[in-house]
Amino acid sequence: MQDTPLSPLGWASPAPRFAPSDSGATPVTLLAPEGLEPWLESRGEATGAWVRATGFGAGPGEVALIPGPEAGLGRVLLGMGSARARERERFTLARAAARLPAGCYRLEDDPLAQLPRGDELAREALGWLLSGYRFERYRTASGKGTATLVAPDGVDVRRLEAMAAGEVLTRDLINTPASDMGPEALEAAFLALARAHGAEAQVIAGDAPLEANFPLVHAVGRAAAQAPRLLDLRWGSGVGPRLTLVGKGVCFDTGGLNLKPGGSMGLMKKDMGGAATAMGLAHVIMSLGLDLRLRLLVPAVENAVSAPAMRPGDILRARNGLSVEINNTDAEGRLVLADALALAAEETPDLMISMATLTGAARVALGPDLPALFCDDDATAAALYEAGLRLGDPVWRMPFWPGYEPMIEPGIADLDNAPSGGMAGAITAALFLRRFAGGAGRYAHLDLYGWSAKDAPGRSKGGLGQGARAVLGALSALFPA
Repeated sequence: MQDTPLSPLGWASPAPRFAPSDSGATPVTLLAPEGLEPWLESRGEATGAWVRATGFGAGPGEVALIPGPEAGLGRVLLGMGSARARERERFTLARAAARLPAGCYRLEDDPLAQLPRGDELAREALGWLLSGYRFERYRTASGKGTATLVAPDGVDVRRLEAMAAGEVLTRDLINTPASDMGPEALEAAFLALARAHGAEAQVIAGDAPLEANFPLVHAVGRAAAQAPRLLDLRWGSGVGPRLTLVGKGVCFDTGGLNLKPGGSMGLMKKDMGGAATAMGLAHVIMSLGLDLRLRLLVPAVENAVSAPAMRPGDILRARNGLSVEINNTDAEGRLVLADALALAAEETPDLMISMATLTGAARVALGPDLPALFCDDDATAAALYEAGLRLGDPVWRMPFWPGYEPMIEPGIADLDNAPSGGMAGAITAALFLRRFAGGAGRYAHLDLYGWSAKDAPGRSKGGLGQGARAVLGALSALFPA
């Protein structure tokens, strides 16, 4: 493991940490509804009367504060809910942590308590860390203090803190508006990430993408005030497996000449959510010093409107030689990813993963919480699905359905970037990307939302990483030692 900063950005939100010591920490007892009465009976009449008077029923995230002998806080009861309720709750402890007074807490291993074990305990501890996230870059006064947790026995502290730090980096990048997170600022964050870990980084910007044969990246970004660029990071040496991450870095998406309506443009600062998620995941991988040869590619552009903007009906030629008819300039994400995937595939990585806020169709199919996973390899897909469930970062597999291949073949060119008809949009977008991923040992694509529309336990309203922990957790199965 490398001794690297928990956040590579000087302006970033503080990365959540476990409390350094349990000295003075308030004990927390976790209880399920069926265990509440036996626990109360074991504690005597006064405690039982107090807790019953509060109405505490040990439902998921319920909190009861029990006074100590000197009028301070003596203990916290925290409800875990029924087994069925816990299936619906990703981070039960995070729901409770948000309700606690600022201070230091430790989970008590009481024989009558409902203390999770193993993976569930690690997931709940991570949720507690993430509950402390606050995006306050633009606030004149900081918010209230947070409830910090002493690391429970048996969890991998370094790994959980690294995962939390990666998620904070992702959220900060997404939450920052395009006025401060255009292609230039995303490049600066990318280079800061590389410096923090001693990684090699290359930037191809301005008209250089044309000269370097990234014509689709250039076409999408050439109408913006800040020039398009391709960001390329390499880390790791030796003979470890090659993992390549490709993240969509559209820092703002107006839709181009196929202009989005105002209501659809309001969240388009998050259209670089794939890049932000890939950068957060890379931060974790490098922080943990995993035995991998990591490559991170981010095409960073703004899809703007001005005289040089690409037009509907234009035909462009991609890096791998395929021609693409532009039937909608608002289907730009797959274009910039295409060039980056073609570059990555030339190196024949063992595993290549693209991450993108790509289609509304994926959200119609699966909603905001479930990224769509496309992967031809059953073992890879299964490993990502299982790890996502285990780490509170679920994904759901959808098919690279070959029967829809004709939908992305317009006839006048090799490919159509926006098939008409309005059906199977997430699948046709994934099929489009797969045309550029040939050469990778295994390829997976994650079509994610990157946003939480409301506060939820461990997932505050705003930018959200999705799929990164699923990938991290699957690596040991995909690349066994």
